[in-house]
Amino acid sequence: MNILLAEDDVRLGKLVAHLLQKEFNRVDWVKNGRDAYDNACILTYDLIILDWMLPGQDGLTVCKRLRQKGIQSGILFVTAKDANQDIISGLDSGADDYIVKPFEFNELLARLRAISRRKEKPLEEIISLADLTLNLNTHVIKRNNTTIELSKKEYHLLELLMRNQNQIMTRELLFEKLWGFETEVSDNALDAMVKLVRKKIDVPGKPSLIQNVRGIGYKVRHSNV
Repeated sequence: MNILLAEDDVRLGKLVAHLLQKEFNRVDWVKNGRDAYDNACILTYDLIILDWMLPGQDGLTVCKRLRQKGIQSGILFVTAKDANQDIISGLDSGADDYIVKPFEFNELLARLRAISRRKEKPLEEIISLADLTLNLNTHVIKRNNTTIELSKKEYHLLELLMRNQNQIMTRELLFEKLWGFETEVSDNALDAMVKLVRKKIDVPGKPSLIQNVRGIGYKVRHSNV
């Protein structure tokens, strides 16, 4: 499961992100509404956890904008507001459920599971691209039923590309997701990693599944290969 956590309380956000990471495949944590909206539009998330009182843009506005844009991810509000009208406003904005602070982590997990069960489309466990498959639960990657071994970062790169098959992933975004803003890595580190992943997943004599979009970034190939 791929989760976006939007929480500006650093102590709470760090704790929840850590606990969610232990339960699920990947968790992205942002601290303001603008980043929450941008991430949800660029990347594909199964579930989004939105704090109501986010700086920059509050969670209610973010939720409304995401639904207007057609984002179908499950959305859970985390809020200190427990008045009946506030709860109604949150649900009417497009959220699937809410949880009031302070809360037990087990309750948060239960509500996330409930949202996933209510979604029309079950949470995706396997992503396919041509004859390449990536299992989000086991992290097993196969092509032509042959298992492919990738390092943790190589897997993360391939998952990002395969989850977002309808768009180009910019170099800046890939750098941020793979290494973060604070880590000092050379500019060609991304190209070197793509080269390694291609070597492992591509079939000799066939075009690479990963395409370079010059000056912008990378995307995965949709045509039959």
